[in-house]
Amino acid sequence: MPSDHTAGTWVAEDACRPLRKDAERNRQRILDAASQVFAERGLDATLDDIADRAGLGVGTVYRRFPNKEALIETLFEQRIEQMVMLAERATAEREPWPAFAEFLRQAACLHAEDRGLQEAMLNGSHGHKRVAAARARLVPAIVTLVDNAQADGTLRPDFQPTDIPIILKMIGCAVDYTSRVSHNAWRRYLELLLDSLRTVEGRTVESRPVLPPALTVDEVTQAMQAMQCPRRPPLSAAAGRPEPAGRPEAAGRPEPAGRPEAAGRPEPAGRPEAAG
Repeated sequence: MPSDHTAGTWVAEDACRPLRKDAERNRQRILDAASQVFAERGLDATLDDIADRAGLGVGTVYRRFPNKEALIETLFEQRIEQMVMLAERATAEREPWPAFAEFLRQAACLHAEDRGLQEAMLNGSHGHKRVAAARARLVPAIVTLVDNAQADGTLRPDFQPTDIPIILKMIGCAVDYTSRVSHNAWRRYLELLLDSLRTVEGRTVESRPVLPPALTVDEVTQAMQAMQCPRRPPLSAAAGRPEPAGRPEAAGRPEPAGRPEAAGRPEPAGRPEAAG
């Protein structure tokens, strides 16, 4: 079975050649499965994972896409183009501040629902020619949103277009941290952040959306526990390494002086309490 490392030696069928109906159906099944798997697991998912989700043999996947990078390029070029259209439509249909805020809300929603999109957008190691070109097309659309809102006096003047990918990364972290206890808590933090970006002159209570509730103390605790990494075992716990003095917990290791609790060990002088 080919792996992602050897898939580059496979030759995909000519992309310009019209596909048979069954081949086109398989291609769409692969794209649908990849969309689901990358959204759930991120771009570390393998073509084997995608083939399994699509119900196809991995060889069929490689015939359509010679490696995972080709699949990422096809799928996320479309996703990023969707963000370009969101920005352009917001600019055309709304006043400057609502356009800026609505784009950021929709972009954050796409990132919150799709771990793969977040990685394709914010991680330069994935997506090369086509994804990079789509990212480049997004830049002027974002610049226009920012320039219009600042010219209108509703967006703080020190905000920069390059702040947006960092904000989206922050929202992604909020999603990871809170999703096990609240599926939409991240929206609260986005709205708090948006309110901090709007200038005082442009801020009105009536325009603020209703926020999701803050997490309870118990929910914060649950989120913290869910995010904890397993503790690395102490070096002395490795097989065959002696326990240092004062660490007698390991079964079968001799008890140091002054620790007579183990059954059958002689009691030191001055400790006559033990039976017999």
